[in-house]
Parts: sequence; structure tokens; C-alpha cells
Amino acid sequence: MTAWNASPLRRFAHREWGPLFRTVRNALVRDKWRAIPMTIGAVCLTSVFQIVQNTSWGFQPVQNLGSVKAADPLWLALLRTPLSLFVPALDLPVWGALAQVLLVFGISEICIGWWRTLLIGYVATLAGTTYARIGLALGHDHPFGLPVSDRIVNDTGPSAAVVGLAIYVCWRYRAYLTGALVILAMIGEVLVKDNLAGKEHLAAIFAVMAVCVVRAQWPPVRTRAVLGQPPPP
Repeated sequence: MTAWNASPLRRFAHREWGPLFRTVRNALVRDKWRAIPMTIGAVCLTSVFQIVQNTSWGFQPVQNLGSVKAADPLWLALLRTPLSLFVPALDLPVWGALAQVLLVFGISEICIGWWRTLLIGYVATLAGTTYARIGLALGHDHPFGLPVSDRIVNDTGPSAAVVGLAIYVCWRYRAYLTGALVILAMIGEVLVKDNLAGKEHLAAIFAVMAVCVVRAQWPPVRTRAVLGQPPPP
């Protein structure tokens, strides 16, 4: 690759990922695993739920604690939602959930703090849970509707929170192209496989984008950005 071709690519990478990369790298170099205590706790909790729900005695207790279905009463779904984020989906490999939590939650915890990470994650998860009920009310014939069979789909796992956090961190650190690619990937997911999970991911994106719009109206706050870099909005 010539210098002429490499230079624009380097400038793009610096602009798109530079502040985010340096923030994460500096925190890990300085604090190592101490930089992401909440994320490590989340990975451990997800692992424990996976182990327990695959035993003969533990499946039902885990479902009672963290299983959310659109057929459940709303109060029960809301009560179970905080733990549902850490209960791996039964039809997906657990390593995928663990990798998502470790990578995306870890980056978010470093960049926006542990409590904002949990807040945005729960906003995204609740958006998906709420959409499921709206989609069922709209019906299968509506473009944004869901079939009746989705009433009993076990709706757990961190994927909606992961998508929402990815969008929020990209917005805060001005990695706009990366955020746009995440959105396009989720739209493609729905076009290829039109299911509850895909549409919940879109609901999570819309909810977090609404949070970004509201947050943009507030004064800037101090972040963990690298010294000398302009703070994210």
C-alpha cells in the first residue's frame, strides 16, 4: 500500500476510533482488570446462570428469576428484567453471550462508567420487552407486528443491551460510521431473519438514539477521554 493510500486510511482510523481506543487502552494499561469490575461481575453472573439452568434442579429457578415472555403480566416481566439481561438465551451458544458482555460492557464501563453502562443497557432491554407487547398487539400482518407464537418465546440475554451500548458509545466518542454500520447490520438481521430478537434489537436502537437526542441537549460532562482530545458530546 502506498503512502498516498495509507495516509487517508490512517486519518480515518484516527478520527473514527482514536479517542475510543486510547481511552480503553490507557485504562487497561493503568488498572488492568480493575478497570472493569462490573463487567467481570456480569460475566461471572452470566456463567453461573448458564451452569445452573443446565442442571436438573436449576432450570426452573433461573426461569423464575430471569425469564421474560410477552405472555407474562407486565409487572412480572419488569420484575424479572434486571436479571434477564444475564440469563443466556437457551437457543444460542453461551460463549457468544459471554464474549458480548466482556467486550461491549467492558468498553462501555471504561468509557461511560459502570452505572451509565447498566442504565443504557436496561433502557435498551426494556425497549425490547415493551416492543414485544406492542408487536403482538399490532399482529403478524403489520410490518412492525409479531405473530401470536412469539407470546411464549423466552426473551433473555444481553444482546439488546449490547446493541444499545454499542450505539451509545459510538455516539459519545463520535465513531459515527461505526454506529451506522451497527444499525445497518441490525436492519440486515431483520431482513434476513424476521424474528422477535431482531426486531427487539431495532427497538433498542431507537430507544438509545432517543436517549442520545435528549442527552445532546444537556451541557457537556467530563468524561474519561484522553487528555488533549475534545470531550464527546
